[in-house]
Amino acid sequence: MEWYSIQNIDMVDSPALLVYKEKMLANIQSALTRMHHQTERIRPHVKTNKTPEVCKAMMEAGITQFKCATIAEAEMLAQLNAPDILLAYQPVGPKIQRWVALQQQHSQCIFACLTDNIVTAKEIAAAHAKANISAQLYIDVNNGMNRTGAPVATVPELLLQLLQVNNLTVMGLHVYDGHIRKQSFEERKQESDAAFAPVAAMQRALQEQYQIPLPIVAGGSTTFAAHAQRKNVVCSPGTFIFWDAGYQQLMPEEPFQWAAVLITRVISIIDAQTITTDLGHKSVAAENPFPRVVFLNAPAARPVAQSEEHLVLKVADATAYTPGQVLYAIPIHICPTVALYNSLQVVENSAVTTSWKVIARDRSITI
Repeated sequence: MEWYSIQNIDMVDSPALLVYKEKMLANIQSALTRMHHQTERIRPHVKTNKTPEVCKAMMEAGITQFKCATIAEAEMLAQLNAPDILLAYQPVGPKIQRWVALQQQHSQCIFACLTDNIVTAKEIAAAHAKANISAQLYIDVNNGMNRTGAPVATVPELLLQLLQVNNLTVMGLHVYDGHIRKQSFEERKQESDAAFAPVAAMQRALQEQYQIPLPIVAGGSTTFAAHAQRKNVVCSPGTFIFWDAGYQQLMPEEPFQWAAVLITRVISIIDAQTITTDLGHKSVAAENPFPRVVFLNAPAARPVAQSEEHLVLKVADATAYTPGQVLYAIPIHICPTVALYNSLQVVENSAVTTSWKVIARDRSITI
């Protein structure tokens, strides 16, 4: 049997997303090894897994800090009593009240969120004051991603403004450099170093000026290895927990293993070189061009069309396939693929043994 083959696959309906528990646990240890087991220097991003059991496994490995993208993900972490939760997002509108309500309900946790402007920061601080709790914020710094964040040159002025706002504590700096995607580690590290240098210089100057600590939470999966080599930087990778075909192609040198595998079944034989499976848009992240998956037991199969419930493949010889045959596939992008599933099918010792509910795929849980 190949490592991914499941003995009781006939009991698992398709499409489904399998999580191989042993490989997932090995990925946690690989991430910790990279950090020399300094658990205070890693803050995994849970947007990839959105699942309590996965986060609990990280906590059992000694990880106490987490990052998330949605209030639902933050609530999932709070329900697990995760000690330190960073919402790597700037709440606006009704999200501010939801964010405050979450903190009121889970006072046992430390919460912080991001800001990149004084207007929103004041709104966040005021909402917290009404609830009689203190707002804790990280300054979101834009060092090249150009998605959110204050430009490096404007951060000193923003910090000065924030320090004058009542009921607000600046906890540190947040830097995400997901735009760095060069093919080789050496190129990625060189670009990451160049983008990070002005941030580090600014941090040193501001800490000396104000005599306050400004720890930096930095990076994602593509720059994890680079930031791990810096002293006093907290790394926040997410995809490492399951890994995917996209990052494996980009970063084959990384130690992480595929721990999440899609299963799909052949549903039709169209002609001598065309088959159709049940892996539609609703079953795998569709934001990338073809291919959106890499097939483990049909590596030459080539996706040519996809709709909501169907994926059409070109193959060398369709007679090699039969209706009902199971294909195993690695998604190019695992994070939004997980969000398409209500539950993950857990594999141990080559068999599906249980399922884990992906509770944070919803935009809200109770709040």
